[in-house]
Amino acid sequence: MRELVAAAVQMRSGVTPDANIAAMESLVREAAGRGARYVQTPEMTGAVQKSRAGLRSILRTEADDAVLKAASVLAAELGIYLHIGSTAIDVGNEMTANRGVVFGPDGAALAHYDKIHMFDVDLDNGESWRESAVYQPGDVARTVDIDVAQLGMGICYDIRFPHLYRDLALAGADILTAPAAFTRQTGEAHWHVLQRARAIENGAFVISAAQGGVHEDGRETYGHSIIVDPWGRIVAEADNDEPGVIVASLSLDEVKAARSKIPNLRNAREYRVEAGVQDARGERVA
Repeated sequence: MRELVAAAVQMRSGVTPDANIAAMESLVREAAGRGARYVQTPEMTGAVQKSRAGLRSILRTEADDAVLKAASVLAAELGIYLHIGSTAIDVGNEMTANRGVVFGPDGAALAHYDKIHMFDVDLDNGESWRESAVYQPGDVARTVDIDVAQLGMGICYDIRFPHLYRDLALAGADILTAPAAFTRQTGEAHWHVLQRARAIENGAFVISAAQGGVHEDGRETYGHSIIVDPWGRIVAEADNDEPGVIVASLSLDEVKAARSKIPNLRNAREYRVEAGVQDARGERVA
């Protein structure tokens, strides 16, 4: 049997990286102490900072970023796979990447992923976000091997794009991820159904660590870090927005079982879409 003990760390990151690193380290140690071999932190682990100038003032390159340096040391010390869900990274030319990085048990960075889909939305009650004004979107989807599983990397808003997760599953991912800083408004509406849908559609585990609560910069995030099995059942959840840890033992054989029962990944067919009106015989009417 292929077994993996996995954990999702829920945080309430502020604007100061050093404080966030200390909080992250404490929670990751707790997760490892509870037996987790794979530990995931949320989107924007290093800082939740609404001010563009404030964010620019703390940005570093990947090689110099304090969050990633601390994560490398911690992964090696604890002998775990540590997935920093994302942190803001300076990529030059006044551009920023919303980047997730997976570290192996020896502390080496195994893979990084830059968030592809930018959260450019206008919500009710005047809530508006323009991630594309700050972040440079990625253009490469990524999987990485962790022990007995293959991990598909995503970040937050990516969860609303089923084709990305389908491509990761077709590439071999057993576990799909969406570490997040969901707004309370969108989280209350769609968080659970999106996580469960991506798991069901792809016969895969979904693990999404989340930011939660009212942050130092004034924004409010939903929390409810979650682990979903390939049948769409919630196997672990933080039922609040407080910092903490959830842990679950995953049987990766469930992925094969779910995909055997409902083999939609291999049953997919090519097709075309034709717009317009058809008559009773199915003929297109100009």
